[in-house]
Amino acid sequence: MKKLNILVAILAFFIAEINPVRVQAQAVEATWESLRSRPYPQWFRDAKLGIFIHWGVYSVPSYGGAESYGEWYLRGLQAGAQNRIDFMKNNWGEDFEYEDFAPLLKGELFDAEEWAGIFEKAGAKYIILVSKHHDGYCLWPSEYAPGWNSVDVGPHRDVVGEVAEAVRKRDIRLGLYFSLPEWNNPLHQWYIDPHDSIHTYIEQHMIPQFKEVIRTYKPQVLFTDGEWFHSAEDWHARELIAWYYNLVGPDAIVNDRWGHGADIGFITPEYSSGSIKTDRPWAEVRGLGRSFGLNRNEKLDAYMSPEELIHFFVRAVANGGGITINVGPAADGKIPLLQQERLEQLGEWIGVNEEAIYASESWIRTGEEREVLVERMDPQIDFNWVRNSPVEGIAEDHFTASWTGFIQADYSEEYQFLAEADEGMRLYVDGELVLDLWDQQAEGSQSEAMREREARLKEGRIQLQKGKKYPIKVEFHERLQEARISLQWESPSLSREVIPQKNLFTGLNITEGDGLHGEYRSMKQYLVYTANHGNVYAISLEWPDDVLVLPVKEPLPGTRISLLGREGLLPWTYEEGQLKIDVSKVKYNEMPGQYAWTFKIENYE
Repeated sequence: MKKLNILVAILAFFIAEINPVRVQAQAVEATWESLRSRPYPQWFRDAKLGIFIHWGVYSVPSYGGAESYGEWYLRGLQAGAQNRIDFMKNNWGEDFEYEDFAPLLKGELFDAEEWAGIFEKAGAKYIILVSKHHDGYCLWPSEYAPGWNSVDVGPHRDVVGEVAEAVRKRDIRLGLYFSLPEWNNPLHQWYIDPHDSIHTYIEQHMIPQFKEVIRTYKPQVLFTDGEWFHSAEDWHARELIAWYYNLVGPDAIVNDRWGHGADIGFITPEYSSGSIKTDRPWAEVRGLGRSFGLNRNEKLDAYMSPEELIHFFVRAVANGGGITINVGPAADGKIPLLQQERLEQLGEWIGVNEEAIYASESWIRTGEEREVLVERMDPQIDFNWVRNSPVEGIAEDHFTASWTGFIQADYSEEYQFLAEADEGMRLYVDGELVLDLWDQQAEGSQSEAMREREARLKEGRIQLQKGKKYPIKVEFHERLQEARISLQWESPSLSREVIPQKNLFTGLNITEGDGLHGEYRSMKQYLVYTANHGNVYAISLEWPDDVLVLPVKEPLPGTRISLLGREGLLPWTYEEGQLKIDVSKVKYNEMPGQYAWTFKIENYE
């Protein structure tokens, strides 16, 4: 055995000596120039689908506002969120503290093999497990978090180690999420202590703990977070990224959340429309619902339907990216059945259409879209859509809304109108521009979806006569993520309030207030394209009526067109600049699956 070891060592030395280029190519220097010149691994661009996993102490209460992040439970307590404070005291007692949740994270049903099987069935090519969230609790036996890790307290298991072993068996790449700051670390309490007092924490705690978890598990995806109050230099980003790359090798990739000035890593839009333009790899990150950690207070309609999930996924792929979709296991370690079902439905669809997905690229056209208009009567203007669509059929981002009708005052005096809007609004009363918040800039970045923000409130005044109906028009636009608008008024005789329905009228002859006429508009994509293996794939998000019409150039004579998952070819013609694919003979029982259908145009560039 001793001789064998000597031979292996000699062979390794010889290989390194005769192939110095390969060894040198893996090394990067701790400079931005060196880091940014390093190629992103092709496997990540090809993967398209990853799974995020948020499981920790916050999974015990699993609670927040219906639209809030469950994993931010501790920060809610610190910030005085009364609903979270009351929920904890009412259910666990007056003297109960957040740290007391840790022993209750028993994980009695946690099975890493079961998790990995679910992710494999979904078609995921990588996972990102939250090794440590902002509360500092670690899912591995960190020597820098004694008594606050999953081996010392809670499930008494090395969760990161078990998950790493299980996914690697299935050829799924391991990724880890690591929060840079912590809300409750005595060296620096993020959000509480002054931002410039963080350096001792970084040097004495964050950096050694970061190296501990990376050195132990060697994840090929590294997702850092919580960077937004500091620069990349504060976080020692250059040194840490270079160290990570050199340790793990050419397949390693980092995300883009490293502090101001980094400008590196795969881009991670969060709860956005999933359609960005960039040369860097990117993956939309979001939950199946509105939270990452399990939030038992979420409503059913907050969860993506299988159709919404599949459409969201294929739009991201068509735009050159992918998605990292989240699951939030319960405190017992079980992934909720609804989340399992959604992943399985996505995996079933991918199984039929995978040649249009994995390793695909954006085509010269990303898709086709049309404008959508939804009209309804709104009793008043007081909405907080958060990251939701304002109404079914309208996109979550890049939508507009307008309300028209009449407003009637109860007193003859000067009224002060106030509006809170994210992102922009205008108010016209009797043809006069009273409020203009149209061009205000949204605060924050894509990586701080939960940052506490001040309301943007603006005022405008106008004289109104009692009983007279004045024309009113409100315009609103939304770009990315959060969306809300509230229209209020006050006067010497009236305390500030949201303008009530009784003072708003859809018509001049209406005698009792019924609200305003609302119009919501956005673009809706109904078809996307991908390219792969020399073929073009047109993925229709709606089943076409008899003929699928594509405004593309004419294919060569004899081009073969088929529907993935169905035997046989489809007839086609080309007329007036449109490719027309005849689907009238496709029987219902021949339609492969539901929700979206992929038409393959062979050897078409």
